Amino acid sequence: MAQKFGGKYSPDGGDSPADRGAYHGARRTRAGGRVNLLFLAPLPLIWAAFTTGPTGLVLNLVALGALLLAAWLTREGILAQEAYEARKVARAPGFPRKMAGSLLTGLGLGVAGYAAGGEVLAPVIYAVVGTALHGFSFGLDPMKDKGMEGVDKFQTDRVARVVDKAESYLKGMTDAIKRAGDRQAEARLERFQLSVRDMLRTVEEDPRDLTAARKYLGVYLMGARDATVKFADIYARSRDAGARSDYMMLLTDLEENFVAKTRKLLADNNSDLEIEIGVLRDRLAREGIRVDETPTE
Repeated sequence: MAQKFGGKYSPDGGDSPADRGAYHGARRTRAGGRVNLLFLAPLPLIWAAFTTGPTGLVLNLVALGALLLAAWLTREGILAQEAYEARKVARAPGFPRKMAGSLLTGLGLGVAGYAAGGEVLAPVIYAVVGTALHGFSFGLDPMKDKGMEGVDKFQTDRVARVVDKAESYLKGMTDAIKRAGDRQAEARLERFQLSVRDMLRTVEEDPRDLTAARKYLGVYLMGARDATVKFADIYARSRDAGARSDYMMLLTDLEENFVAKTRKLLADNNSDLEIEIGVLRDRLAREGIRVDETPTE
């Protein structure tokens, strides 16, 4: 019987892609720091709301709600932009969250300024300046789809839908494995997900690979998610060592297959390129043009 945990594809040995580490390619998210301050900054409005009259109560609570909603939209917008930037084929976010956050920030500051002073000019200034500063600090949302040169929109949409679905399966696996409470299983799953994302990037770079990879990114990945959910439920209740061993072996088998398929896709792409180059050389030769000649002026 093959040894799964002591060979090439084990978590602790060999030179497989899993050796890159669970955080290979990870980037620090921008949805922290300044964004977290946006949730804290409007909290003093709670005190202002309950130390003024009924009108001040309503206005300050409205301002508080607008600013907290703006902070949430800003964070979601940054996360959506990071997902957009991480892909080579992606659709623009359906709703411009960061720009909506800018408008709500201006609205919240304007209402808070009106509640504090009751004048008209000062709240307008607060609203305009707040909207502008928020937009300058966090930028605009991506406004157009991102695809590849020479790839029509239909193919781009197909790839984007498959990638979105595959990412939802990966997220479901990540959420489920946390219930198991086993850090080694979590790390092993993260390494398997690296192999899946290698295939996703390969398909994004050449959408023609989608047909060959669809079963892996659909049926197999959905099965892996379902197996992860079942393992997490069983292991959280019973700490069954046999179930854990079977699950780890399943991840190893899946990773081997995903890595092999991705390599085959890359090899096929290289073959296609060589064929295209060869055809182009033949055509140039028939026209009496040598590709190694240097043009003279």
